[in-house]
Amino acid sequence: MVGAATLWWLALPPRGWWVLFPLGTAAFMLALAGRPLRERLWLGALGGVVHYGMALRWLTDFTGAGYLAVVALETALLVLVAAVSFAVPTRAGTITGQHVWPGWWLATPAALVLLEAVQNRFPFGGFPLPSLGFSQVDGPFMGAAPLGGSLLVTGLAALTGAAGVALVVGSSRTRAAAAVSVVLAVAVPPAVPDAVGTAASGTLDAAIVQGGGARGVHVIQSVDATAEHLRAARGITGSPDLVLMPESIAHVEGPIGRTSVGARFADLARRLGTNLVVGTTEAEGRDRFRNASLLWGPEGNLLGRYEKHHRVPFGEYLPLRDLVEPLSDLTRLVPRDAIAGRGPAVLEPRGVPPMGIVISYETFFADRVAAAVRAGGQLVLAPTSASSFTGQDVPAIEVAASRLRAKEFGRTVLQAAPTGYSAIIRPDGALTELSGLGTRELLSASVPLRTGMTPYARMGDTPMLALLLLIALLSLHALRRRAV
Repeated sequence: MVGAATLWWLALPPRGWWVLFPLGTAAFMLALAGRPLRERLWLGALGGVVHYGMALRWLTDFTGAGYLAVVALETALLVLVAAVSFAVPTRAGTITGQHVWPGWWLATPAALVLLEAVQNRFPFGGFPLPSLGFSQVDGPFMGAAPLGGSLLVTGLAALTGAAGVALVVGSSRTRAAAAVSVVLAVAVPPAVPDAVGTAASGTLDAAIVQGGGARGVHVIQSVDATAEHLRAARGITGSPDLVLMPESIAHVEGPIGRTSVGARFADLARRLGTNLVVGTTEAEGRDRFRNASLLWGPEGNLLGRYEKHHRVPFGEYLPLRDLVEPLSDLTRLVPRDAIAGRGPAVLEPRGVPPMGIVISYETFFADRVAAAVRAGGQLVLAPTSASSFTGQDVPAIEVAASRLRAKEFGRTVLQAAPTGYSAIIRPDGALTELSGLGTRELLSASVPLRTGMTPYARMGDTPMLALLLLIALLSLHALRRRAV
């Protein structure tokens, strides 16, 4: 089980050895095979402590107690995966038994997909950063993202590992089904057309500004991020259609349009004759603020704004603040609560089509990008920060999430971070530009615009969740038959 947990960790970004996730799934199943429920539970707990203990260690940059709590929660979820994984008694090296459902080997992949679905939604609206699906952005299963999103990508990768187990220890009928599954899982996704269901609608000349500076800064406003990004923007030549700056690089009291800081961005947009998008935080009273991205047009006038909908729990607001404040020092890191945004996730610049937008943490949630695309966004802007993290784990996971979202929805994604990673990602999920960490950089490219919706953009996770329910019902029926 320790080996399985380690393989899963090695598969995740920034290591990204995608093939180790299906291999880890096979190791996970073999560790549980033939075990009674009690042993499966403690083995699942062991795997969870090892895997999440390594995968979430970046949380220790903020809070040791929070790190332990999150590892415990994620471990508990993996224990449930181990509990429901279909374990059939082992005899002479062969998995056998009376009334065994031929699809017994599907239960573990289904449980791992359900684990990801739960992580996308629980707790406090979801915590998907440790999702195993992010390990697959460079693998062949990524091709299935426009059809079934990250859940299908994860499911196909896990299915391949489970099929490997079935090929070794299953009955002849099971081995035949497993062989067909492997062939389909590996061959079909790469054959899916890029950005299926969408159509090209032109190009856009874009520039991304990364100001650079120290990492591990918990409050980006403690450095002069505004000046650094305005200084970096001096290197922009010509008049691009769009200039994108990162999340939270300007901090003001009240609406930024009435401040000298806002005037500096207006002057930049006017000088370049471009649409300029800038991430700001606007204090509202002593205990609240707005995390917004604002759009200045080529004449220096404010054309629109988007305020972050999906806030970071314990990062941008404290859930149950009245209860938490007396028990922890988290109020030092989160002295104010962000106000949840409202309205469509789209900006409408001058002279170019509408642009969808998500801010930072929202990139991890497909429903927020779906909202941007359904509102008419022909590309997706993803201003972010990630400057609080000393290592590369979270920035790398965020790039993986942006690549997955690009592939799912058939849209270019432009990611801008003050100290990296900033990235330009094509609608097929391929990276065309990637910045360094801590460096001052300008990324620029002519990027494709697209209209229309992929099958996943239309249907979301509903088909995959229905399939999971079907597998769960078949597994329960098989267990009842064994009990007779």
